[in-house]
Amino acid sequence: MERPLYSFVVPVYNEEQMLPELYGRLCRVLSILDGRSELLFVDDGSTDGSFDMMSELQRDDPRVCPIRFSRNFGHQVAISAGIDHAQGDAIVIMDGDLQDPPEMVPAMLDHWRQGYEIVYAVREQREGDSWLKRFLAAGFYRLLRRWSDIDLPVDVGDFRVIDRRVAEVFRLLPERSRYVRAMFSWIGFRQIGVPFVREERFAGEPKYSLRMSAKLAIDGLINFSTAPLRFVLTSGFVIAMMSFLVGLFAFAARLANCYALPGWASLLLAVSFIGGVQLIVLGVLGLYIERIYNEVKSRPLYVVDRPPNPELRLSDVLEPTAILENGAHGISSRSEFPERVPS
Repeated sequence: MERPLYSFVVPVYNEEQMLPELYGRLCRVLSILDGRSELLFVDDGSTDGSFDMMSELQRDDPRVCPIRFSRNFGHQVAISAGIDHAQGDAIVIMDGDLQDPPEMVPAMLDHWRQGYEIVYAVREQREGDSWLKRFLAAGFYRLLRRWSDIDLPVDVGDFRVIDRRVAEVFRLLPERSRYVRAMFSWIGFRQIGVPFVREERFAGEPKYSLRMSAKLAIDGLINFSTAPLRFVLTSGFVIAMMSFLVGLFAFAARLANCYALPGWASLLLAVSFIGGVQLIVLGVLGLYIERIYNEVKSRPLYVVDRPPNPELRLSDVLEPTAILENGAHGISSRSEFPERVPS
């Protein structure tokens, strides 16, 4: 059978309340597209009835292709798995909480047809987010753009359309600590932004806590910038120079008998300050060393418990040693499924 023209990659984690509305709105978008489509729902270890609901949708609609991880591997990894399994010429990446409106997709596909390999959605407004989250997000995007070695668009999330050529290159990127939106910027090709209003979450609770958002921000900063290392080095020189100048001042004051250090307070302050700086330096170095440690282990990004179809699957089982050679990032815990052909 002919492979689909459009693939929709939607990470899902405990979105039982969202799925009926999400599926309905996606179907309305699919009905106006000019080609065959598939809906790849990647279940990132949900503990509610999300996967059962997706399996039920699949029985009634062959365009639905649920993928279930063996456990929770994270949102960025779920996007990577969806891209690994996507067969379309144009791949739409969007969140499953409907903050990325599916109705934006036809306009983004228009730009793709004009020859743009990556069409990303730019958040003009973020409804439902607190002022603190908006402030921190805006500051981070601008900081990362300033410090990064690549051209990163500001106020852009994972909502985008990518060409199949981009997907093929993306599958070759082996890193384990993933910041997908920056990885697409690194890949290059012709890119364009489309403004939109990020809607308030339709139902349920946000899955990204402040701690998880901070971890994602650190991943982006460490993976795509060496500025923290340069900052630590510069700080070390500055502190060393300040210490030298203070030492000269104390020596001169002592010779002039006009000033003397009377006790332990200043000494304790200096030792505590230098000790704190050393711990910060070690922490920054540790973050980079942690990335090296995770990379050299060469574990697969994810393990699939159930492929897009239990009887029809996309690819052969990938062994961990064959991940890069085969251009994919995961392994399946089930074997001997022939190639998946959407109906």
